[in-house]
Amino acid sequence: MHLQIYEVDVPIHDSTNPDRRGLHVFTGVADSPAAALRRAHEVYDAALAAHKAGLEIPGKQPGSWGARGLRPGWQMEWPAAKVGLWHNPVSWANRSDSAL
Repeated sequence: MHLQIYEVDVPIHDSTNPDRRGLHVFTGVADSPAAALRRAHEVYDAALAAHKAGLEIPGKQPGSWGARGLRPGWQMEWPAAKVGLWHNPVSWANRSDSAL
């Protein structure tokens, strides 16, 4: 099993005004895109359940998965989620000599 960091981008919309749209981004360690999507959904469900129960949203869970910035009243569009390997935008490996 080879673990890598994945990014799961889930489109969202405001249930009271569907023209208001956004994107909820999850990142964490997984062994496949399917596992990454499953973990993102699990941490979101845990955060939503905690919020509804009046509890603090759980912090980082195993594999560095977590859900912050929960937007009550916004609907997640899980079927439209995109999963891919995460690329750190500030990584030294991504910089060219011209950027220095």
